[in-house]
Amino acid sequence: MAHTIERTADPVRQEEFAGRMLQVLNDSCLGYLCSIGHRTRLFDVMAQLPPSTSEEIAGAAGLNERYVREWLGGVTVGGIVAYAPADGTYRLPPEHAASLCRAAGPDNVASFLQDLALFGLVEDEVVAAFRDGGGVPYSSYPKFQELQAEETARVYDAALVDAIIPLVPGLPERLDSGDGLDVLDVGTGQGHAVNLLARAFPASRFTGVDMSEGGIAAAREAAARLGLRNAHFELADAAAVTGPYDLITAFDVIHDLARPERTLAAVAGALRDDGVFLMGDIAASSKLEENLGLPLGPTLYTFSVFYCMTVSLGEGGAGLGTVWGRQTALRMLREAGFGEVAVREVEGDILNVYYVARKGS
Repeated sequence: MAHTIERTADPVRQEEFAGRMLQVLNDSCLGYLCSIGHRTRLFDVMAQLPPSTSEEIAGAAGLNERYVREWLGGVTVGGIVAYAPADGTYRLPPEHAASLCRAAGPDNVASFLQDLALFGLVEDEVVAAFRDGGGVPYSSYPKFQELQAEETARVYDAALVDAIIPLVPGLPERLDSGDGLDVLDVGTGQGHAVNLLARAFPASRFTGVDMSEGGIAAAREAAARLGLRNAHFELADAAAVTGPYDLITAFDVIHDLARPERTLAAVAGALRDDGVFLMGDIAASSKLEENLGLPLGPTLYTFSVFYCMTVSLGEGGAGLGTVWGRQTALRMLREAGFGEVAVREVEGDILNVYYVARKGS
């Protein structure tokens, strides 16, 4: 005989959770509107305008007024834009602009919200992977590298030279003195980090490697435009790099790879005996219970399901996922041959921690 188990729901908690889910729906929709506000530069334009009508805002942005008016309705009822019904004007409060405009640099959250539309493009493939296993190929993400380059560039511009590189004691001085250092950046994407460092430290020699032909082409073009003779880019598999190098960097790369253990071992083998591996990766724990209060916890797991984990699995890889965590990272660094690893943080960076790793026992 079949039995059913009756569960008595707490009506107060049920109502509270229903309210939360409605808020999730509203906020998700606002995320798409904020992505449009970023891509069309509406937030940037409004930040410079006095209270203005939809016609004035559309004119200043060079956009269609009817679309702008409907967009303004959504971001107004969502509490992002202020509206004065007496004269029909809209205003972006400066406190809000500080999280929505390009001028905010790494604090611009609207830029990240562009990824929502990207995830929507691959949702059917991700659902199929839930049923059948495997993953979604990198080729299914036509805009990923462009978005990643925009997002990471804001962080690098603000912190790479002045805050991240100095996490390794004495490194800025070594990069800037004498014959300089030989530096390799794995998973370089469009090469923005390499080009920034090459311009800041002309005495050193920088190489970036990536598997993306489009990324390497963009990196080379940027280096040529900047007149950088000490920046070079190669189409290569990070798991097959060889040295010798004094410094190797990897920023938000290792957890995406199909063969992260092979890449870490290759990095260790490519370093000179006194070399340093500087790895920036997600600030999280490998234990789920320790991530319950993580400020970007839901975002990180979503990125993993929709990109980081599934792309790795799509190549038959490890599928570490975005939230592989500090414990797993430290274990894998030890297994790759790094005997000395320090974990460092940059003030104000809630997304990443930085591992300063050296070879040896």
